[in-house]
Amino acid sequence: MSFAWPWQYSFPPFFTLQPNGETRQKQLSAWCALALAYSRRHRLPAMTVREAQDSPLFANRRLQRILWGPGVPRAPACPPPPPPFSSLPPAVGERLLNPRPGKLPLESIQVVLEELRKNGNLEWLDKNKTSFLIMWRRPEEWGKLIYQWVSKNGLTNSVFTLYELASGDDTENEEFHGLDETMLLRALQALQQEHKAEIITLDDGRGVKFF
Repeated sequence: MSFAWPWQYSFPPFFTLQPNGETRQKQLSAWCALALAYSRRHRLPAMTVREAQDSPLFANRRLQRILWGPGVPRAPACPPPPPPFSSLPPAVGERLLNPRPGKLPLESIQVVLEELRKNGNLEWLDKNKTSFLIMWRRPEEWGKLIYQWVSKNGLTNSVFTLYELASGDDTENEEFHGLDETMLLRALQALQQEHKAEIITLDDGRGVKFF
């Protein structure tokens, strides 16, 4: 099943963060909802900000082709003072605000990612904020799903490798199947804090014992 993009994704001004405070907050909320839905649908792993910038999430290539197609004049690199914005054709006016309409600028992507972090849906993976993990479910929510599966199948006191949990045949029909290892560890750490699991070291890597 293909991903259902929201209507804003085909609306050029969506890719330029608006200066009005109320409008901007609504726009950020829409971007956060889109990022969470897209990440959940495509099971996005940890990624860098640069990778995010080039992903379909933040770059509508179809919209770019329309806006940059033949017959639409390009804004000059150093434009003179523009006429009133309302008097400009939509494609040209939007380009004066965003030189790459249809693609969210890097600085705006960072604003969206920081908003996700404030909402508890993103974790920066390095101090320079160049890589991140979007959490459409929080670690404790994933931990709850995993432990429900363990309890339902009578697997307490059992030991699993991380690979068996995320990629094994026994979990194929579970929502946590295919979960990024970084998030899987966060989920198991949440269970460990609840004394329901212990992360252990095995000969072939890390594993977990459930209680």
